Amino acid sequence: MQVVILTDSSCDLPIGLIKDSNVEVIGLMCNFNNKQYEDDLGQTLPYKEFYDGIRNGEIPTTSQVNVYRFYKKFEKLIKEEKAVIYIGFDSRISGTLNSAFIARQQIIEKYKNADITVIDTKCASIGEGLLVYEALNVLKNGKSKEEIVQEIEDISHKMNHWFIVENLFYLKRGGRLSSTKAVVGTILNMKPIIFINDDGELINVCNIRGRKKAIRYLASRFNEMHGFENKVIGISHGDCVEDAEYLAEIMKSEFGVKKVLINYVGPVIGSHVGAGMLSLCFLAKNDRNI
Repeated sequence: MQVVILTDSSCDLPIGLIKDSNVEVIGLMCNFNNKQYEDDLGQTLPYKEFYDGIRNGEIPTTSQVNVYRFYKKFEKLIKEEKAVIYIGFDSRISGTLNSAFIARQQIIEKYKNADITVIDTKCASIGEGLLVYEALNVLKNGKSKEEIVQEIEDISHKMNHWFIVENLFYLKRGGRLSSTKAVVGTILNMKPIIFINDDGELINVCNIRGRKKAIRYLASRFNEMHGFENKVIGISHGDCVEDAEYLAEIMKSEFGVKKVLINYVGPVIGSHVGAGMLSLCFLAKNDRNI
């Protein structure tokens, strides 16, 4: 059977890479400006329009992929005689992965030859996207489905997610940051450095005054922790392209990084962090730890 990689729109990979690689994508839903959109990586709802709306006071909401949509996607691929690897959004953040598990069970009960593996990456945004990218590389090298699954499961716990946010009130609204910290941070121009640990918790590691210094801090953590030479890193941003390019230049010129994937944070994550968010994702030597 031909192996196909399926992921969801929270991977935040560039649409050009998705199309060139023939990755299958299923979109989470976003309610924005009184309309419902299926997140298709910025094609129907352009990223710029989304973030302009947030800056103008729009409050978007998102919802998971339901069981029915997964069932139809799996069924289509199975009828095409494909073996499916779904590399999915962190189950602790969204119910999307649970929908995939339920749909998979329904499919294999009906189609006895169905070959579907669902992977809980424990990752989000371009951290999840980097695992998709790695799976594609392993697939291109002629590895079996089982070898691809094993590789992704082995490295997913080493995927580091570090990020800063511009507007602290989005974290406050989601219950991730106290009102006092949000107000103080805004007044003092303090930028919280956030790390996602292996339990899916957002850890406010420190607060740094000034955005450039905060960006430099992200780069410094890579220098201390990275452990895979010649691996691609990911930078995602909430409509702050210049900052993303500045961070990418640091990674290349100071730390010898050869390839950087840069893309917008899509509406799935963007709804919860706001405009100006900047993240750095990379594989570390060890399992996620500060």
